[in-house]
Amino acid sequence: MTSIDLRSDTVTRPSPDMRRAMADAEVGDDERDGDPTTLRLERRVAELLGKERALFFPSGVMANQAAVNLHTRPGTEVILDQDAHIVHWEMAGVAALSGAQIRPVAPSGIVATADDMRRYVRPRARHMTSPSLVCVENTHNGAGGKIVPLSEMRAIRAFATELGLPVHMDGARLWNASVASGVPLHDFAACADTVMVAFSKGLGAPIGAAVAASGPAVDALWGIRKRFGGAMRQSGIIAAGALYGLEHNRSQLAQDHANARAFAGIVEGAGGATVVAPDTNIVMVDLPHGRQAAPLVQACAAAGVLLSGWSATRIRAVTHLDVTADQVRAAAEVLARELARA
Repeated sequence: MTSIDLRSDTVTRPSPDMRRAMADAEVGDDERDGDPTTLRLERRVAELLGKERALFFPSGVMANQAAVNLHTRPGTEVILDQDAHIVHWEMAGVAALSGAQIRPVAPSGIVATADDMRRYVRPRARHMTSPSLVCVENTHNGAGGKIVPLSEMRAIRAFATELGLPVHMDGARLWNASVASGVPLHDFAACADTVMVAFSKGLGAPIGAAVAASGPAVDALWGIRKRFGGAMRQSGIIAAGALYGLEHNRSQLAQDHANARAFAGIVEGAGGATVVAPDTNIVMVDLPHGRQAAPLVQACAAAGVLLSGWSATRIRAVTHLDVTADQVRAAAEVLARELARA
């Protein structure tokens, strides 16, 4: 039985055309002279995000952590949403790699705002830890692919400026935020000093991320990437996949968002479940009292639908370019049926 895999948009496989682009990529030694395909990708990312330059990384986690390392100092703290990817899914990298600590902000709504962050700033005192960086995630994975609106991004930028702090944006799915909101990528990116974008999610590439920033920041990030073990040689082979996804698969994101809304509409209310209305391609399903995610995920898997147990009582489904609208509806009907069965 072929499964419908909605565990994440990272499960996509390179299309034949993407594989062909990777096989035919012009390559060089990126560490020595610059790989021509990688350089082409970096220029395109910088152009789209309105930054001077960009730097290619093997993964979004490495890219995020390199940016944190760039901006922070040991013994300082990073202000960000308590449910951010950097908090939960990067193996305490802020502490382990940069000697800084997290200042987690509990949002008053779905995602942390500038006003929420302001409430968590410690008083200036010699026995208090000082902040060195503000981070924001857009879209916000843990909140269900929620878009941080441009107005709020600008408010967070202004808040950071008040404190004299830089801003890093984890924009792994910034492509989704731009397509769904209609806000140009460079307008979102203007709100941060460094912006990470990923190619291995909605764009369907097998690997890769980039950080866009000023020229001097990218020079510094090059050294941090090297120190973190991210130096690459003929990286054009994987950069070609990222470049193909960037140029050919962004147009698919609107369909992914429509599929997520269709999934949410079928599941909402089934067996008493509630759905976080999706902004983009992530659907969070909150289970009624007494229901646990793990048995439901297992039951759906047995029926050919792969989902993620996000927490003990929340299930996540993520639409992507490897699943059709019909498959998404079929998957939603399986989950709705299992919810109702209780």
